[in-house]
Amino acid sequence: METVKINKIKKNNDFNLIYNNSRKIYTRYAIIFMRENKNKNRRFGFVASKKTGNSVKRNRIKRLFREFVRNNHERFEIDRDYIFVGKAILKDKIKDLSYRDFEKDLKKLIV
Repeated sequence: METVKINKIKKNNDFNLIYNNSRKIYTRYAIIFMRENKNKNRRFGFVASKKTGNSVKRNRIKRLFREFVRNNHERFEIDRDYIFVGKAILKDKIKDLSYRDFEKDLKKLIV
């Protein structure tokens, strides 16, 4: 299986632009911000605030987001930016949450 390089959104200005001028999709575990870009490639940002738990839980949430993007990379539209934000509901559930449940919830976004 080929590993997919994820183009990440890194600049704070880019995050703010997407937050303020985008379409939002709400799933059980995440809020996804989507916005068209002009650079003809997919870019992704992954966010888990302190409301979602300690650093171990936040990093697990971001790992699950990255794995989801890697496994479904070709399904995302090419000229868009995406920011995945973990919901606070994950704080107590992240320990027991399987990737399969997480993926099933997020697939609503791209199907």
